[in-house]
Amino acid sequence: MNAEQFFSEKSILDLSFFNFRNAITAAYFANQDLEIQRVNSNFKSFFPILGNVTNASLLDVLEQLNIPGKQIDTFVSELSSQGSVLLPEVHITIDGQEKIYSLLSTHTKDLDFSYLNGVQGQFVDRTLEWQLKKEREDLLEQKIRDREIIEEKSRQLEILANRLAKYLSPQIYSSIFSQSENVVNRHARKNLTVFFSDIVQFTDLSDTLEPERLAAVINSYLSEMTKIAIECGGTIDKFIGDAVLVFFGDPDSEGEVKDALKCVDMALRMQARVAELQGYWRKLGVPNGLRVRMGIATGYCTVGNFGSDQRLDYTVLGSPVNLAARLQGAAEPNTTLIDHSTHSLISNAVETIFKGEMTPRGFSRTIGYHEVKGLKSSSSIVSSQALSHVGEHVEVNVIDSSNIRAAIEELRQIQTQFEKQLQSP
Repeated sequence: MNAEQFFSEKSILDLSFFNFRNAITAAYFANQDLEIQRVNSNFKSFFPILGNVTNASLLDVLEQLNIPGKQIDTFVSELSSQGSVLLPEVHITIDGQEKIYSLLSTHTKDLDFSYLNGVQGQFVDRTLEWQLKKEREDLLEQKIRDREIIEEKSRQLEILANRLAKYLSPQIYSSIFSQSENVVNRHARKNLTVFFSDIVQFTDLSDTLEPERLAAVINSYLSEMTKIAIECGGTIDKFIGDAVLVFFGDPDSEGEVKDALKCVDMALRMQARVAELQGYWRKLGVPNGLRVRMGIATGYCTVGNFGSDQRLDYTVLGSPVNLAARLQGAAEPNTTLIDHSTHSLISNAVETIFKGEMTPRGFSRTIGYHEVKGLKSSSSIVSSQALSHVGEHVEVNVIDSSNIRAAIEELRQIQTQFEKQLQSP
C-alpha cells in the first residue's frame, strides 16, 4: 500500500497548492492531460471572463484569453520537449484594457502521489514593467531623434556659417559670432586708414569679354586682392564691381602708425601681384592686362552697422572714405596716391614723391598728396610667400593662392602628362 491510499486526492491537491493561495500571481495546476485542477483567487480576479475553469482544458483557456495560436503552439512544444516553458510577453485584453503577462509553466513529478504529476504554472502581471520599458525605449528613441535633429541643424548652421563667411571680412565675421560685445548696435568714431582701388577702363573690358572669361578675370583679381588684404590685417568693407574698399584700425588696431604702414604695404603687395598675373589675364582675352589705380587716406570715420531692419552693412562713413576714392581716381594706372595725413604717419618707412595739391570734388580745402614708390626697408611689413616663378623656359603664376597644396599637386599632374607625351612615339 502506498502513501496516496491514506490521503484523499482533494486534500493533497489543496495542500500542495497552499503556497499559491496568497501569491500575487495567477497560479494554476493541471493534470498530465492539461486539464485544470486548481487555480488561486488571483487567477479568477485576473481573468473574470473565464468563470469556473476547473476541469477545463488549459489550451482552451489560453484560446479563450485570445492568446495567439503561434504562442500556444510554442507553449505546447517547449513544455513537451523541455519540460518547462516561458512566454515572456503575452498580451491579454480584459474589459477593453490590454495587459501584458509572462506565462511560466513546468511539469511536476511526485513519486508518492501520482495525481500531483501534471503541469504547474502562473501568469505574472508585467504590465507596469513593460510600460516603463516602453517609456524608456520611447525616451531613448526621442533622444536619438533629438540628437539627429541637433546634428542636422548643426550641419546646416555650419554650412550657413561657411557661406556667410564669404560675404564678410574675417574680423567682422568673428565679431558677429563672438559673445564679447553687441556688434549689431555698435558704432564708434575712430582714426582709420582707408584704401580704395579700381581697375582702369574695366567697364569697356566688361562690355567686350564673354561672361565666363570676365568672371574668371574679375574673380581671380578679387581673390588675390582679398588674400593680400587679409594677410595684412585689413578689414574688407565691400566690393563695388571691380572696386575694393578696405580699412585698417577696426575692429582691431595696432596704433594709427602701424595701421597706415600695413595699408601701404598691402597696396604695394597688391600692385606687385597684379604685375605677376598680367600674363594669365592676357591669355583670358585681356590684351593689355589689368591696370589698377589705388588711393589711401587717413582720418576720423564713423564705423559700425548701418542699414535697415532687413539688411545691415558693417561699413565706414566719413571724409577719408571719399578722399581715398578721389585719390584713386586721380592716380595714374598702376600707382598709389596717399593723402598728407597718411604720409605723415609712414614717411619714415615708405619712399614717396610729393605730387602736388588738389581740391577734390566735395571738399572745400586743398589736399596735399604723394605717390608711393616703395618701402625704404627691403623687408615687407607683413611677411609673404612668393607665389609666382618666371624661369628661362617656364612661367608659373598661382592664380588661387588660397590652396597652395592643390596648386603643387596640379603641377605634378602636368609633369606626369608631359613625361607621357615625351615617351610616346
